Amino acid sequence: MTRIMLTGVGAYVSIIFILRISGKRTLAKMNAFDFIVTVALGSILATTLTSQQTPLLNGLTAFATLVLLQYVVAKLAQRSERVNQMIKSTPTLLMYQGSYMRTQMQKERVLEVEVLQAIRSSGTEFNQVEAVVLETDGTFSVLTSRETLLQNVDTKKRLGSDEPSR
Repeated sequence: MTRIMLTGVGAYVSIIFILRISGKRTLAKMNAFDFIVTVALGSILATTLTSQQTPLLNGLTAFATLVLLQYVVAKLAQRSERVNQMIKSTPTLLMYQGSYMRTQMQKERVLEVEVLQAIRSSGTEFNQVEAVVLETDGTFSVLTSRETLLQNVDTKKRLGSDEPSR
C-alpha cells in the first residue's frame, strides 16, 4: 500500500514535469494519433502504479519515451505534409448552403440530428448557416461565411462526388 502511494506521488509529480516540458500540444484536443498516445500513457501509469515488477524509473522512462515520440512525430508532421496526412485526418464538410452532404455524413457516421444539434448549440439561425464541418478532433464547426473558413477542408470532400441534398 505504501509503495503504491509513494509511486503514485512520484509518478504524478514527474508526469506533470514531463507534460510541462513537452508543451501544450501533448494535451491538445485529440485526433486519433493523440488518442492512442494518451491511452498508452494511461496504461503505462496504471502498470507503474499497480505492478510491483515495474519500478517507477522504468515507468517514467516509458512515459517520457512516448511523450518524446509524440513530440517528434508532431514536429515531423509540421514539416512534412506527407507525414501530416499519415497521422491526421482532414475536416469533412457535412452540410453546405442548406444541403446535407449525405455520402460524407454516412462515411463519418453522422446523423442529420447531430448536425442540427451542432447548429442549435452554436446559437446560429439555420438560414444563416453556410456550412457545417466535422473537424479532425470530432467537433462540429458551424460556419456562417464561406470566406476563407473552408480553406483547409478537403475539396474532394467538399463538393466532389457528393451532390448536396436537401
